[in-house]
Amino acid sequence: MPPTPAIPPHRDESLVRDGGDACAGGGRDAYVRGRGDALGRDVRGRGGDAVVQGREGDAAVQDRGDAVVRDRGDACPGALRLHQAADGYLARLRLPAGRLTSHQARALADAADRLGDGHLSLTSRGNAELRGLGADSAAPLAGLLRSAGLLPSDQHERVRNIVASPLAGLDGQGADGGAAVQDWARELDRLLCASPTAPALSGRFLFALDDGRGDVAALGADVTLIAEAGGTALLRVGDDAEALRLPGHDAPRTALAAAEAFLTVAREAGNGSWRVRELPPGYDAATVRVHLCTQLPEPCATAAPPAPTRPSPPRPGRVTAPDGTRALSLLAPLGRLTSAHLRELAAIAAQDGAGELRMTPWRGVVLPGLSPETAGPRLRELAATGLVTDPASPWYGLGACTGRPGCAKSLADVRTDAVATLQAGGVTEPLPVHWSGCARRCGHPHGAWVDVVATGDAYEVSVRGTRDGAAAATTVPTTEPGRLADAVASARAATRTTPTTT
Repeated sequence: MPPTPAIPPHRDESLVRDGGDACAGGGRDAYVRGRGDALGRDVRGRGGDAVVQGREGDAAVQDRGDAVVRDRGDACPGALRLHQAADGYLARLRLPAGRLTSHQARALADAADRLGDGHLSLTSRGNAELRGLGADSAAPLAGLLRSAGLLPSDQHERVRNIVASPLAGLDGQGADGGAAVQDWARELDRLLCASPTAPALSGRFLFALDDGRGDVAALGADVTLIAEAGGTALLRVGDDAEALRLPGHDAPRTALAAAEAFLTVAREAGNGSWRVRELPPGYDAATVRVHLCTQLPEPCATAAPPAPTRPSPPRPGRVTAPDGTRALSLLAPLGRLTSAHLRELAAIAAQDGAGELRMTPWRGVVLPGLSPETAGPRLRELAATGLVTDPASPWYGLGACTGRPGCAKSLADVRTDAVATLQAGGVTEPLPVHWSGCARRCGHPHGAWVDVVATGDAYEVSVRGTRDGAAAATTVPTTEPGRLADAVASARAATRTTPTTT
């Protein structure tokens, strides 16, 4: 049977945003329950996440009184459905658990050079984007990705959203050393790609596989698996107050069943929910859990999920594995890897490592399996290429949307301004900092963060995602990086003891 033809480049201004995180309302997460808010108002959801705003945002929604309703499917870009941005077309590649083989990394470097702008952008879900693509690049890109094994199913490619603890099995942390999580990711991806119902999930529905350390469990996924000591797992749907305890070997199958239960509940709710948090009153995460339990062959055992924690990205540097090997943890400044970076990483993985790279939800890369003798020299080589390898680097926790010139809606070149402010100084702890070119805040972190938003000729600096909502903003002109650095440092320092939501 011939492969499914590539979907032509897509542009729908009522649904797809220009640049940045092209399908995400206010960043990675949007909470659309309105409860009487008029269509088009900017209402705030859990943790300060912005709510999608009518047809002027990406949702195409209707107001039905106590809930905002999506009236069509999402338009998230994928590897086959491209999105038109100001700097050309964009393709988003789902990388379950962030995993790339060295061969696949080289293939993406070739695609970036031949078809795009020579870079790979890392997303807040450990996925990757190719930007600057030409209008005629859809078919050659699809062929290249298929030949590299990056498109196991054309029909499922946008729903393979699986994040996993990046250091699982590499640092001795997590339940039982965390090794099971990578196996879960591979099995869940296989089951997803074999499911006839999974393509109905939106391109934003997220699975998180946590090895017990609490890192990706704090990312607000729709279905979260948490490894426990002794080989069991907890499954949590959305922000449900109860989790299911199940044998670890059943975890991937049950995670898929939970996603399918969500689809059933969402159809009954009738509001077109893309994610669990978008279900209207009376159709919530607990409803999905109850429906899931009616589909399982064994009686459900419930347990309290772990207390929420702040997401904790891996620090740059060397990591020692239980078997004595080393993993290298690296950050890509502002989430951008050049094709040369990719080729260097692929070469090290193939020659000295385990033959794979793990992209992280914090726009970093982990290279596992190096010997103690080669880890140090290789880390120094990568530092010389511009990758962040120092755990005390001020780049740690710094992020930005695409900004100008890549996004037509951006009010500033946020990446250039972020670098200028970084060079002007400022502390790096404890909260992440995210720069946004407009109020949509595309790609912002989950939980609490220092929010730097362009307003035209100034930036507004505040803290968002705390239990008290957003802090009062300080306005600083774009021409004063020193004052911006002071404002960012003050916002971070003021939250050292502030409780946060996740």
